[in-house]
Amino acid sequence: MKDATSSSQIEGIKATMIDALEYVADSINKNTDADDIAHYIEVLNYGLDRLKEDDFPFSLRFIKELHKKLMNEARATHFADPGEFRKTQNWIGGIRPDNASFVPVAPEELNNCLSDLEKFIHKPFIYPIIDAGFLHAQFETIHPFLDGNGRIGRLLITFYFIHHKYLELAALFLSSYFKKHQKLYYQKLDEYNNGNMAPWLEFFVDAVIDTAQEAIEISKQVTQLRDNDLESIVQLHKPTADIATGVIQQLYKEPIVSSTTIQKWIGQTKPGIMKFIDKLIGIGILTLHRKGEGTKPSLFVYKEYLKIFAEK
Repeated sequence: MKDATSSSQIEGIKATMIDALEYVADSINKNTDADDIAHYIEVLNYGLDRLKEDDFPFSLRFIKELHKKLMNEARATHFADPGEFRKTQNWIGGIRPDNASFVPVAPEELNNCLSDLEKFIHKPFIYPIIDAGFLHAQFETIHPFLDGNGRIGRLLITFYFIHHKYLELAALFLSSYFKKHQKLYYQKLDEYNNGNMAPWLEFFVDAVIDTAQEAIEISKQVTQLRDNDLESIVQLHKPTADIATGVIQQLYKEPIVSSTTIQKWIGQTKPGIMKFIDKLIGIGILTLHRKGEGTKPSLFVYKEYLKIFAEK
């Protein structure tokens, strides 16, 4: 969720990570751009399943599938033609190609460029970080879709690392670094587009180093929190403690959650759910985030877990 939020914010989405988590927990309010972040997460999970579970090849077809899934429901600045490479000229900045800040390759050159990109994806993985940096910059230079190129291009970094087994999980939050240094991110990509590759690669390597160090620190803090919470859970009666241990695993995925969702997780009656939630509140795992009103259910937050990511 952290990386999805940052990648979406780079494209102008105003919603925060908390907004997106609230949307996932209770999507009654559709009038919010938090749904774009939720769609991004769906595409990330879809891509991971395709690569790891379905053993689907990392190919142009895979990239088109990602785009179709992302842009079918996501907001777009104009018609995105989901899942299809562009057939017309696009540009960045300005109102037409002759006064644009950057004009990608012409449509008639697109197939050759994309074919070369696909070959690059499958070449021997010798310099992982440098290769991933080249992949992202070259994809953005080609700009093969009418819209959504930035989000897809940042997703490809994660999928590239996982495809080559350099990462097991999507735990490298590079979009957070790009968002923090957004002006520099665009500047270095512009330099790459103009043939000066070294500054972009230096920036990308710095991003990986910084983000990897952050991910290690986050992992340590999450592990410590898990150990502390398990110590608290053993204070409960054994049947409740066993259920609470399973709920904790779910809260890592959905740290803001409705009472209705917790009821689905553990299958108890509504009065039983509220008693269970009160026990988790009592030992400091859950906190009331939003009191239920009308058709809106109460929302609860795994506050200490979220704090780890909010502080980074």
